[in-house]
Formats: sequence, C-alpha cells, structure tokens
Amino acid sequence: MGQVLQFRLPLHDADELLADIDLITAVDVALRDIADAIPHVGLAATRTQLTACYDMLLAAYERAVETD
Repeated sequence: MGQVLQFRLPLHDADELLADIDLITAVDVALRDIADAIPHVGLAATRTQLTACYDMLLAAYERAVETD
C-alpha cells in the first residue's frame, strides 16, 4: 500500500507568495519541508535520496549565509 504525506497547506495564495520570495528563503523552506518528510518515507532508497538532497541544499545554504 502507498504512503500519503500530508504537507502543510499554504496560508495564502501560493502565486502571491512566490513573487516575493528570495532564493535563500526558498531554500530554507525547502530544507524544513524535506526534514519534515524524511521520517515519514517508507522506502529506504527514497529516504536516502531525500537525505542527500537535504545535505546538498544545507551545504549550499550555509555557504550562502556564511559571514566572514
């Protein structure tokens, strides 16, 4: 049987929000969404792929917000 993931519903119209979102904020939101989803994924290969994606985004995010 398949597994259904419940994602948070947007509070506002997504098109309105996307017009004002910057790349750093988008990556930050994606990181949180991926972290929320990983424990609920039943297939080990999919969890591994999500974890790799999370790690890649996190490394890029940390480099982008890093202050010297």
